[in-house]
Amino acid sequence: MISDRLFVYGTLMRGFDHPMAQLLSRSADFLGTATCRGRLYLIKHYPGLVLSDEPDDVVFGELYRLRDRDALLAEFDMYEACGAGFPEPTEYIRRMLPLSLEDGTVGEAWTYVYNWPVTSLPRIASGKFLED
Repeated sequence: MISDRLFVYGTLMRGFDHPMAQLLSRSADFLGTATCRGRLYLIKHYPGLVLSDEPDDVVFGELYRLRDRDALLAEFDMYEACGAGFPEPTEYIRRMLPLSLEDGTVGEAWTYVYNWPVTSLPRIASGKFLED
């Protein structure tokens, strides 16, 4: 079964006045905050998640259940400019990643992983795009 869960860690989170963030909040159920293993970099005005095997590398975000999974994933693929029709290598790739929820439960969800070099980019060491 293809997952209907989406993990977001940047401009799609609650608190952003972006049309795609509004689409997500209208079309999905917020399941809570979650973390995944990775490193966060500041790309421009948005972050990019890079996978990591280091246990201390944690990215914080939000987990959603998509009500109309296929239509919404297609919309977000367009927004992230990845998938069919976009020239390779795309800036992001949608991947299934293991997550931990606040209550300690572990699951999996789609997320957008940054796919371009990060050598000259500033790292967001806290793993939080929105500092609270």
